[in-house]
Amino acid sequence: MAATTRKWGARGRAKAKKVDDTIFESLEPMYPDSAGIDIGSEEHYVSVPEGRDEEPVRHFGCLTPDLEAMAKWLKECRIRTVVMESTGVYWVPVYRVLQDAGFEVLLVDAHHAKSVPGRKTDVWDSRWLRKLHTFGLLRGCFIPPRDIQTIRAYWRHRASLVEECAEQIQLMQKSLEQMNVQLAKVITDISGVTGMAIIRAIIAGERDPLVLAGLKNSRIRSSEETIAKALTGHYSEEHVFTLEQAVQAYDFFQQQMAACDVKAQACMAQFEDRKPGSGSNAAAKPSGSKSRRKNQPHFDLAGELTRIMGVDLTKVPGIQASVAQTIFSELGFDLARYFPNEKRFCSWLTACPNNRITGGRVRSSRTRKSRNRVMDALRIAAQALHHSSSALGAYYRRMRARLGAPEAITATAHKLARLVYRMLVHGEAYVEQGQAAYEAQYQEQSVRRLQKQAARMGYVLVAQTTGELLPA
Repeated sequence: MAATTRKWGARGRAKAKKVDDTIFESLEPMYPDSAGIDIGSEEHYVSVPEGRDEEPVRHFGCLTPDLEAMAKWLKECRIRTVVMESTGVYWVPVYRVLQDAGFEVLLVDAHHAKSVPGRKTDVWDSRWLRKLHTFGLLRGCFIPPRDIQTIRAYWRHRASLVEECAEQIQLMQKSLEQMNVQLAKVITDISGVTGMAIIRAIIAGERDPLVLAGLKNSRIRSSEETIAKALTGHYSEEHVFTLEQAVQAYDFFQQQMAACDVKAQACMAQFEDRKPGSGSNAAAKPSGSKSRRKNQPHFDLAGELTRIMGVDLTKVPGIQASVAQTIFSELGFDLARYFPNEKRFCSWLTACPNNRITGGRVRSSRTRKSRNRVMDALRIAAQALHHSSSALGAYYRRMRARLGAPEAITATAHKLARLVYRMLVHGEAYVEQGQAAYEAQYQEQSVRRLQKQAARMGYVLVAQTTGELLPA
């Protein structure tokens, strides 16, 4: 199958307005051998510098032979670096083909490469991207190595399966509510051991509330009499059918999740040990173990992560194995290779304030909006510290009382991000300070701050209990 490409004639060149070079006159080219690609779902527009080809802008299709023809043409034009926008997932095949061909590929955020207003065309976008990259005005997105991309694909797919399971649980709840079966009012989770046992019995044809209530687990606090009252409803045929369909779909997604865990475990087993003297303990918790919670992996994920990363991130309060896996699958373990310090790392996560200074005044310090999966996972970990008796839990509660819940979650996630960076880069193990030690340290800092403030005003502090003067 021949590759699809199209050259632009005189009419096409007339429509493609020439880039205004006057704005780049004071700049020196940093990447003269560069090309710009405007990514689309069905077609890609490629721009090379003037003089490299009779037609500096060409059109290519999205099929693999088309992409290979694009790479061949770029080599003929003596191109070394290529820049493209991160448009959906359409950039992934182009990125891999060009990277395998030996090009240095730069993926940029579309927000950072906005074209000049009034000149929005596919041809113009490709030329504008090339111009910006030529003078070093674009910053590339973070792309992990190939082995991390593999485990990231499995983990992201598994997250979508968890969401599908949650949707089916909502459909079960909907069917029960329509039949006035108030199972959710007497047990915490209808997808737990007791809930699923009762639901499967209803699907099998059992209608006696007392028999259904007898299926409750011993850990359920509600009595059988209370559960029987909640299970007295109108079991209509259509709603039982929708309930059965939701349960079947839920079981299917659970099977898919188990199959995904097998692939993820095999992929993680290929990583070398970074913790000295530790072997793989992925089989320590076999599939179907009674200690496994719902939606948790079917293998010892925390042990595998400790073996691969060299540190145990789950020792940090709030960070569970799923959060640590999100960090590993999105970033890998070599953070120093991409982020020279923890400030750069927190800035990439959008965990730090985004100060907007105009006229010498900070107009806004709100954090930037983003859809960073690592930051979302750290926010979940920070929110889980609400009732924690650790130092991080005390910090979260203090910030919540001072700033409110949203800002406190972001501030605590920022602190967690710094801890994760130090542990992965420097190999430091987390040492729990404790809530009492944290509060004592905070009180000591507050006293020192008050002493300095009193000294500036010409006063001294007096200890109320002992009457001792506290020097500045």
